[in-house]
Amino acid sequence: MKIETKVNILLAIVFTFGMLTSGVTLSNALQQKAENEVNSKALLLLKMANSVREYTNNNINTLLAPSLETQDQFIPEAIPSYSIRLVFENLRKNPEYNNFRYKDAVTNPTSSKDQADAFELGLIDNFNKNRSLTSKTGFTTIDGNKLFYSANPLIIKEAKCLRCHGTPEQAPKSQIATYGAKNGFNWKLNVVIGTQIIYFPAQNIFDAAFQSLSRMMWLLIILFTTILILMNVFLKKIILQRIKKISSAAKKVSTGAMDANFENNYQDEIGDLAEAFNRMKRSLEIALNLLNKTKS
Repeated sequence: MKIETKVNILLAIVFTFGMLTSGVTLSNALQQKAENEVNSKALLLLKMANSVREYTNNNINTLLAPSLETQDQFIPEAIPSYSIRLVFENLRKNPEYNNFRYKDAVTNPTSSKDQADAFELGLIDNFNKNRSLTSKTGFTTIDGNKLFYSANPLIIKEAKCLRCHGTPEQAPKSQIATYGAKNGFNWKLNVVIGTQIIYFPAQNIFDAAFQSLSRMMWLLIILFTTILILMNVFLKKIILQRIKKISSAAKKVSTGAMDANFENNYQDEIGDLAEAFNRMKRSLEIALNLLNKTKS
């Protein structure tokens, strides 16, 4: 097997190993990057939701509180979760956020829309058991769809929230008339009663990571191919062609063509080899001349 073939096989093995290693490493890194970007947006949306919650509690609820006792129909705008839901639905009209979904998932909600499912109940239980845990991210599957989620604990910190969620007797009459007296009561201060959670399609994360990976892999293929071509050019021009010339000259000398020279135009190892062959040829010429003189 020729040296050129051996070197190309070695380069192909290195190329394949390098591509596989780079592919796995880049895939993990790019997926993590995509997750971090989505999570950053999710955290921003959760902060926005909390801002809406505080504004509704401190301003809207205060303005509407008297009407809640006098009107027969409950005014949902007084409830932070309702306001957040409307604001978020408006935000989803923006193409950048239309794949995000927000939910106030509660163990015992007033509205069935906020009822926590089995997965969300597990998160709430986790937040309750580990009060130092302020957020949680990961993947889950809902209705056959794999979703990325970012969740925060939902804790009642203000006593005025218990007016609607303490006991049915304390609740506004319009609330009881609209939602009944069974759900959304007996909440406690400083207890995790639910979770604020953002959902995002996991496939979008995988697609974004795959697109970035494809671009990076094509760049690596071009880079490795260029290196392979340059290595072959270098191997042929700087090494193999010179070795072939030395081999050709050595064959001529071995058949008696003493006028053949070993070219030595480079100051490197092959140049040293050519110089050694030239010295050997001169020594052979001297030996042959002495032999001829002895015979004569």
